[in-house]
Amino acid sequence: MFSKYLISVQEVLVRREIVDTPFACNLDKCKGACCTLESEFGAPLLHDEIDILNEALEVIRDYLPENHKKVIEEQGFSCEKKGELMTLSVDNKACVFVVFENGIAKCAIEKAFLDGKIDFRKPISCHLFPIRISNLGGDVLRYEKFSECEPALENGKTENLTIAEFCEGSLTRLYGKQWYVKFMKTIGK
Repeated sequence: MFSKYLISVQEVLVRREIVDTPFACNLDKCKGACCTLESEFGAPLLHDEIDILNEALEVIRDYLPENHKKVIEEQGFSCEKKGELMTLSVDNKACVFVVFENGIAKCAIEKAFLDGKIDFRKPISCHLFPIRISNLGGDVLRYEKFSECEPALENGKTENLTIAEFCEGSLTRLYGKQWYVKFMKTIGK
């Protein structure tokens, strides 16, 4: 199904803006702002991700700065607020899993994954960003706009990539390759 605002692919609704909006992260310009938004919480987590992160925590800790390690030692890395699981933040700013390299916020979980030390890339909410999932009796994918992502919009135009294309890996991770192929066919790509 294809409407003016929503695209339906195997019981997942995708808002049209994900197909139409140019987007490609530009870390040199945004400095990893999505990992350092001011809040007492970091990224949304799924219940099964808590167990995965607990198992990989000793490896991930090796990548973290001391003040982030201290927060994890004293408070853990996650909390539940109004039924939602989230990572904690450090000083109401950076996700507890952030490591800074040359002034750019990066994910310690992903660094451990890319180094081949763990097999979990990062929480799906982080991997999907700027896509967020609302559950309205089924998944509804929407684009979460942040002014900090202006460089990604410009870069998406330059690289001729949309959010749907930029998030191919994370969408495939979440729904499978067949779903992503069907999604691309549905939108004519």
